Amino acid sequence: MTRLLYSLLMRLAQPLVRRKLARRGVQEPGYLEAIEERFGYYPVQPEASQGPTIWLHAVSLGETRVAAVLLARLRERLPGMRLLLTHGTATGRAEGAKLLQPGDLQTWQPWDTPAAVQRFLKQFKPSIGILMETEIWPNLAAGCQQAGVPLVLANARLSDKSLRQARRLAWLARPAYRRLAAVWAQTLDDAARFFALGADVQGVFGNLKFDAMPNAEQLATGRAWRRRAGRPVVMFASSREGEELALLQILASFKPLAPVDSAQDAINSVANHVQWLIVPRHPQRFDAVAALIESHGFSVSRRSDWADGPAADAGSATGTIWLGDSLGEMALYYGLADVALLGGSFEPLGGQNLIEAAACACPVVMGPHTFNFAEAAALAQAAGAAIRVSSLQQAVAVAQQLANDPAAQQAVVSAAARFSSAHRGAVEKTVSAVLALLGQQGVDAL
Repeated sequence: MTRLLYSLLMRLAQPLVRRKLARRGVQEPGYLEAIEERFGYYPVQPEASQGPTIWLHAVSLGETRVAAVLLARLRERLPGMRLLLTHGTATGRAEGAKLLQPGDLQTWQPWDTPAAVQRFLKQFKPSIGILMETEIWPNLAAGCQQAGVPLVLANARLSDKSLRQARRLAWLARPAYRRLAAVWAQTLDDAARFFALGADVQGVFGNLKFDAMPNAEQLATGRAWRRRAGRPVVMFASSREGEELALLQILASFKPLAPVDSAQDAINSVANHVQWLIVPRHPQRFDAVAALIESHGFSVSRRSDWADGPAADAGSATGTIWLGDSLGEMALYYGLADVALLGGSFEPLGGQNLIEAAACACPVVMGPHTFNFAEAAALAQAAGAAIRVSSLQQAVAVAQQLANDPAAQQAVVSAAARFSSAHRGAVEKTVSAVLALLGQQGVDAL
């Protein structure tokens, strides 16, 4: 009865969803692509696959990049597989298109009504469904159980905040979690939270992101550009709304270079010997952040305008700020940076994941809010790969000091490399678990 009420509400919400997609499509045209797929209507019947159809659901850009790590190993172990890739966001779909091979399929995640879910499952007939990290939908879980499709949650994470929200909707959430064939958690704390919701937690495998190797070409290019910069580069990585404003207010408060007669003058002097780079988390905000930078008296040099790297700026506090306005180039940006501030951690947003920064051996300064990746942040701090501060003001000072202290910076770089290497291995455990559910053995010898 409870899911019936939920299903009715989801059906009634469909006109609102269509209007929301139309509004999002103004700034991100990808949301206007194949809208009817979201409601379970598909124009062409896909050809039958000889091997298993492995359905991977990666809602957005970050999950899609994690899925790529898992997919590469799945293709090695299951060379006859066909990929079915689903998403919820335009950036996720655009990134996912890069992963497709001949015979693979890509579509939107079905809107969570029983009818749309049934049409989706009937159309594609997946052998297994692998949801990345957090995405659980009640009707999708119920439909897969009824169709005999094992549905699993891989690289699974659940924050305390999400657990509290799920408990408030326990009448809906608990049945959905119980219908999962397996949950493979990132950490013991994640496992305990999933278990509290009735999920079948079958393993704690670690984080798949540790198995992702940064793009070597991008990393090398970024490091080459850093050497040409003429001064240290500090990046605000994956910054979120409100954080750029706070940073710019801090930077705008710095005075021009003057004789170092006080602690404040010392901070100002260091500040003026640092090149700042801002890389916003969401691409639809690139233009807004550029305008924000200019409104605070700085000029902007955008990645999209660079032919062979940025031009070094010799100005002082009223000089140029670099803007990373491209997708899929975080390895380049981490290579370009001497130190990175962790976006999302200076407002109560939970923080972005610092694992990619560690893989690129880039020192991280993070704020107090890292609840989305609590264990990774704590482990990085304990390993010396990241430094935690209480405010953005403190982060700016620490990052600038670290960027101008080569010996201290190198110590954090070495710690980040060790930290990254020590936590790999989740991909092999996950792939073995997938094969076990499919009732197949590895085929590495083929």
